[in-house]
Amino acid sequence: MSSYKAPVRDMQFVLNEVMQAESLLTSMPDTEEVNAELINAILEEGARVAETLLAPINRSGDEEGCQFEAGEVRTPKGFREAYATFAEGGWIGLSGDVEYGGQGMPKVLAVCFEEMIMAANSSFALYAVLTAGASLAVARHATDELKQAYLPKLYSGEWAATMCLTEPHAGTDLGIIKSRAEPQDDGSYLLTGTKIFITGGEHDLTDNIIHMVLAKLPDAPAGPRGISLFLVPKYLPDSDGKPGERNALSCGSIEHKMGIKGSATCVMNFDGARAWLVGEVNKGLACMFTMMNYERLTIGLQGLGLGDASYQTAAAYARERLQGRSPDGPVEADKPADSLLVHPDVRRMLLTMRANTEAARCLSAYVAVQLDTAHFHTDPEARERADKLVALLTPIAKTAFTDKGFEVCVLGQQVLGGHGYVREWGQEQHVRDARIAQIYEGANGIQALDLMGRKVVRDQQGMLDVLVAEIREYLAESHDDALADYLLTLERSLDTLLETTDRVKSEASEQPAAVGAASYPYLELMTLVLYCYMWTRMVEVARREIAAGNPDADFYQSKLYTGEFFLRRLMPEYRALAEEIQAGSESLMAMPPELF
Repeated sequence: MSSYKAPVRDMQFVLNEVMQAESLLTSMPDTEEVNAELINAILEEGARVAETLLAPINRSGDEEGCQFEAGEVRTPKGFREAYATFAEGGWIGLSGDVEYGGQGMPKVLAVCFEEMIMAANSSFALYAVLTAGASLAVARHATDELKQAYLPKLYSGEWAATMCLTEPHAGTDLGIIKSRAEPQDDGSYLLTGTKIFITGGEHDLTDNIIHMVLAKLPDAPAGPRGISLFLVPKYLPDSDGKPGERNALSCGSIEHKMGIKGSATCVMNFDGARAWLVGEVNKGLACMFTMMNYERLTIGLQGLGLGDASYQTAAAYARERLQGRSPDGPVEADKPADSLLVHPDVRRMLLTMRANTEAARCLSAYVAVQLDTAHFHTDPEARERADKLVALLTPIAKTAFTDKGFEVCVLGQQVLGGHGYVREWGQEQHVRDARIAQIYEGANGIQALDLMGRKVVRDQQGMLDVLVAEIREYLAESHDDALADYLLTLERSLDTLLETTDRVKSEASEQPAAVGAASYPYLELMTLVLYCYMWTRMVEVARREIAAGNPDADFYQSKLYTGEFFLRRLMPEYRALAEEIQAGSESLMAMPPELF
């Protein structure tokens, strides 16, 4: 069984060479100290944490799982000690507000670290990333009093946090939630209701757990416009800021799941629990989406990270496993058979895994650059442009990374054959752990509908126009003849995307189902355009470094090989997706419900 190795070299390539993160970060006052030396140091230390602290307890955590006894949850052996070490290193507050004890690091570093820990141990990572996401909602929307009381404890890892949205009858349709918050004379609220599927709702890793809960006031408007966001601690802080009186909330049970078994997924009951409003009354969804958008990119990184872990195992296995002979005749004549790498179909699987993983890693860094620009840049126009790109790209990143990540995990299992189906090599755990990422934090079908409906068809801000203008500018400025095939494919696929966009917009005015029918293949089409854009930029850098005599020639040459595979074998799918979208909604909606 192979061990996980964080892809530090590839992350350095993406951040320092393709995205030129140092140039951006050192130009903004709040991140001016984040140079290439610091970037590399954090990546290397993050890799050490992932490889030596988290990966060793991944399989044992899956086998033991979380245990629920008398309303309390016990995490797997080693998790509690690892969490203390992890928190002591300052990793939970890596990108937190420095005013309250956070490290203030940019998102481009956070996405790399989150990919590492998701790959090494997704169950463990979820406790940390949810705390970081909740901290972001508190930092952006809570009162100064709440920030001072809770953020230092959350950033330090002394306390953990959750997000509580889903109810037994209300998942995607949050407008029909039943949880209620009654205002009290002292400015607090008493919150009552039941939430399900709450990751980290109860555990033994920290002294306190802070729940971010969606609920409605008694006189709230119907639907999503009547939702408010509340902060509800498991223990009410005493006068010294330490956990004091137990609040009126409890864990009713934990779920028995397909994967991420070391992560406690809880039913949480709030029985008149004392709560505090975060943000404005009836503006809870907007506040929660600060956290949700953070988590959606992070959950995308779960798919990316697990896919990379699966690739590492599959590639190592394929190099060593002897089975059959090359179609051209024996390659290793002194051995009874050749390695799996002589077989074209095994190479197809491995290169598909690698091409999608490396494109996703590059795109995740690109999205993170936009997040950092939107948050830290001093130019209002630059912030506005970046905000539009973040809004457009978030549902794509969440869906593409998790869909492709799961596909990559399944391919990795397939490379190992029967050994991929048994526990020994860890591939079956990768498949099980990756599957949930397509479902939670907004199911991928909803993400596609959000992209097609809100971000494209009904968009009034020109979100897609910003992306198109950037790619057009890149095409206009690229004159490397060696990139001609990439540039031509990028241009043609972009034209196809725009033609498809216009067609769906036209049909949507007369056919109500047109948007939903087109949404998923449209997201997949846009993903291919973006992956092509990322691969073109990566290949451009790799060619330049090889020409300059960079001693790391093998690394750059592998980029050229993988990029060529993506261009020739994966990119042609964009034409089939356009044809699928062109088929419209008729065949989807024709069958009467009673015939299903």
